[in-house]
Amino acid sequence: MSGKQREFEYTQEDFNVLRKISNSHSGIIVTDDKFDMFYSRLAKRIRILGLASFKEYCDYLQANEATEFTEFINAITTNLTAFFRENHHFDYVKDIIIPELIKRNFQTKKITVWSAGCSTGEEPYSIAMTLLENIPPGWEVKLLSTDLDTNVLQTAADGVYGSDRVSGLSSSQLKRWFKKGTGANANKVKVSPELQSLMTFKQLNLMHDWPMQGKFDFIFCRNVIIYFDQKTKETLVNRYSQYLNTGSHLLIGHSESLHTVNTDFDLIGNTIYRKVK
Repeated sequence: MSGKQREFEYTQEDFNVLRKISNSHSGIIVTDDKFDMFYSRLAKRIRILGLASFKEYCDYLQANEATEFTEFINAITTNLTAFFRENHHFDYVKDIIIPELIKRNFQTKKITVWSAGCSTGEEPYSIAMTLLENIPPGWEVKLLSTDLDTNVLQTAADGVYGSDRVSGLSSSQLKRWFKKGTGANANKVKVSPELQSLMTFKQLNLMHDWPMQGKFDFIFCRNVIIYFDQKTKETLVNRYSQYLNTGSHLLIGHSESLHTVNTDFDLIGNTIYRKVK
């Protein structure tokens, strides 16, 4: 694996050091097939730092974890997302969750949601559009969106996307929720202030303390637990449970399952779980 001609020397030992650091800080399990991906993602960082090899980068990272770890994790995490990705989840929010919340939260007229692993923001903005298009006037929506990667969080907070990113949305959604760019931004759109006003974007390492107070009405945590081992997955899902009332929902990614995990949740739909205890 280390015999390829590369700009920087890179060995299995280097890879093992880096994935051990990733796991100890973030809980993310890095499999053997990520060897080449680590090289391609981190070579740019090594260039920027003026280092000569991955061994030097391993030493640098260990000596400067407080400042370098964020750059490291930003480089190696994968952020694949789209507006209304896995659309059945948004249909379920519209058809089932919102009617339930209108009855349950009638007194407060508030809905609070957490998008955990929000990436570049398409998921929480899709949740916000679904809510605002389907709840009565006068209700308050708050949406916490967290991710480990500070780069994607900045993109999400800016709310600016290439026109190709919104090509799957309806003309009415584009008109209501996005403003077209002009001049140098002619091929871009910006999320409306109405949607952005609902959002709080924060960096959060799911393996560390969670500073949030109170409970959420539902949580999206899609394509996150797939990176963790069984024990960490169980711990994480049971922490989510503590932030949900009985009867509330947790929605996970299409390739994920809680089938072998001991939790307070029952599967009630395609990757849709309800807290039952």
